[in-house]
Amino acid sequence: MRPVGRAVTALALTGVTLVGTAGTAWASCGQVDHNPVAASACATGWGSGLKSAPQHSAEPLTNVRAGQHECFDRLVFDVTGATGETGYRVGYVGAFHQDGTGTRIPVAGGAILEIFVNAPSYDPSTGGVVYPGTPGRSLPGVSVGGYRTFKDTKFGSSFEGRTQVAVGVRARLPFRVLQYGDKVVVDVAHSW
Repeated sequence: MRPVGRAVTALALTGVTLVGTAGTAWASCGQVDHNPVAASACATGWGSGLKSAPQHSAEPLTNVRAGQHECFDRLVFDVTGATGETGYRVGYVGAFHQDGTGTRIPVAGGAILEIFVNAPSYDPSTGGVVYPGTPGRSLPGVSVGGYRTFKDTKFGSSFEGRTQVAVGVRARLPFRVLQYGDKVVVDVAHSW
């Protein structure tokens, strides 16, 4: 095959690979793809500034889970039963302080991403615990060992109808916040 033909074939295969892997990154919170061609195409343009939405949920936070993808690490907040969008406030902070008390909570990593989800971790009608986070402790059921970007997680509080957590990340990296039905999703890129 001539050099021009090989180049066209390589570009066509690269295009197929990029399109094919872009869909798989969204398929599952815990899925990991190891395609080096797609990984080189991880431009985000997300920025690292504060992102927020004001809505509140009448439904409680039921679960938090983490996943790894080629271009980012992901944290998913499940607000089971929420029928509208759930508000949030996500931004980098110099230190993590528990909402309501101001107590400093150490978080490992090069930067701290503070996340407020406008849903309580308790049932608003009964006061019973729904998501069993303990202030100052790692998020229950979330293990980020071996992640490229996430280094630590901490539960802050559930105070006045919103839940506060922190994610220790490798460095101050770009992030985005998405909503899918009753889920608030925070993705932090592996690089700029």
